[in-house]
Amino acid sequence: MKNIAVLLSGCGVYDGAEIHESVLTLLALSKAGADYQCFAPDIEQMHVVNHLNGEVSAEQTRNVLQESARIARGEVLNTIELDISQFDALIVPGGFGAAKNLCDFAVAGSGSKLHPEVERFIQEFVLAKKPIGFMCIAPVMMPALYPNGIKGTIGNDSGTAQAYTEMGGEHCDATVEDIVVDIDNLVVSTPAYMLANSIAEANIGIEKLVNQVLKMIR
Repeated sequence: MKNIAVLLSGCGVYDGAEIHESVLTLLALSKAGADYQCFAPDIEQMHVVNHLNGEVSAEQTRNVLQESARIARGEVLNTIELDISQFDALIVPGGFGAAKNLCDFAVAGSGSKLHPEVERFIQEFVLAKKPIGFMCIAPVMMPALYPNGIKGTIGNDSGTAQAYTEMGGEHCDATVEDIVVDIDNLVVSTPAYMLANSIAEANIGIEKLVNQVLKMIR
């Protein structure tokens, strides 16, 4: 049975992993007959957002690993515990946590860098030539992980697409139902909630991404 790692970035669209994207990913993997294991880095979130009013809470701090455990029902491992030989592929849901906690794209734009622990974790899959799926804003990490010209999508937001290009990637505009496949590098991306207006819309591209990642496992 195929075993897929899922990298989470907290819990909640504005400061962590997008919950719908994360759960739809786990559902699609389960429906496809694959096993999965959630991972998250044991680091502090960039900040904490009140999801009711969108305001940043200056008093609170939260831990990415502990928050990710909410989505994973407690079944989440620290990224440093990865045994790459046990996994066939990786999927990275979006949410602002991908751009705030896994990397600093939310503040640094095209000058962004991955958190060192996150970079080490994802690079293990890259170096082992194992397929990876990135969704929503998470594809902004791809140019730092792959050779220049890596094909990917965040949808059709011109500013984000320009930043992706400036970082060395080849951005491909896509609709919410589309996936973009860089077959040479075994990478798949889809816009998800960069464009989705409903959970049903988001699910279309996410299911396609999951199935394509599984298809590319060698």
